[in-house]
Amino acid sequence: MNFKNLFKLRGHLSSKDSFILSLVGVAILVGLWFGLAEFLAKTVITQDDNIELTTLAVENRVYYESDSLLIAEYDKLEQLNAEEIKSYGLKSNKVYPLLPSPVQVIKAFSDLNDNDDVVANTMYSIQLNVMGYLLAILISIPLGFLLGLIPLFRGLFSQIINSYRFIPLTAVTGIFIMWLGLGSGMKVTFLAFGIIVYLIPVIIQRIDEVQKVYLNTVFTLGATSWQTVRTVYMPYVFSKIVDDVRVLTAISWTYITIVEMLNKGGGIGELIWTAKRQSRIDKAFAILIIIVVIGVIQDKIFVLIDRVLFPHKHVNKTNKH
Repeated sequence: MNFKNLFKLRGHLSSKDSFILSLVGVAILVGLWFGLAEFLAKTVITQDDNIELTTLAVENRVYYESDSLLIAEYDKLEQLNAEEIKSYGLKSNKVYPLLPSPVQVIKAFSDLNDNDDVVANTMYSIQLNVMGYLLAILISIPLGFLLGLIPLFRGLFSQIINSYRFIPLTAVTGIFIMWLGLGSGMKVTFLAFGIIVYLIPVIIQRIDEVQKVYLNTVFTLGATSWQTVRTVYMPYVFSKIVDDVRVLTAISWTYITIVEMLNKGGGIGELIWTAKRQSRIDKAFAILIIIVVIGVIQDKIFVLIDRVLFPHKHVNKTNKH
């Protein structure tokens, strides 16, 4: 590894160096996570369920007004050493109220698998995600080309479509429920709507980015309007919106968690809501890690599709390395 290149402006890393640095970055992040979790952790003294109160000597019994073992006076109990804690029929536990440790999160995966059917719920969310952005793409592409290429329709509707981006999507969930109920159809439609309001303006922008030199060339060759759309606009726009859809589908996971929290229909969102009600922050973090892993895999799939469909975009990148 050439350390000089690591600080070179707009320098490039080899695949090997990039992989090694990624591993180091993960190790640093996990180390900081573990250290911060331990720093924020608290020791809580509670009753030891394995010891009956009646077996303790009278002088060692600690009572509350309701004759139950006192666990609230931490100003007294936290001063006890381990042997004294045990003699009082108590036990000390380390809790992580704000940030779970990495060890807790790893253990939570087993709990999710055994008690929450995490695999089936994850597959359900993936299915919603895929169906949502496929529906969004099928609707956005023709509408985007119509608004981007025909001045009449752009003048009539482009400003209206642009204004839809300012609609808070969480505020319209009630409208979708009233229209479509709480089933999977409503969730897919809601996800598609969340992507459409951003994708249509992007398609219009991509159409406007087409350079005039290409348009002048096909015009000189006597191309018709349809031939111009097919040979210039469509190849250019499609090669660009692959990256745009890639970004928007990552955002769609936010919408999935919103709609899945609305009813007990399964999915990642419901698991997060359940973990919240159980005060299981470790399970919530484990679910977030699952979403991140899915997102990374999804991103790699989009890159692969882009390389297969539009190899010319990656020629220069390959030559640089």
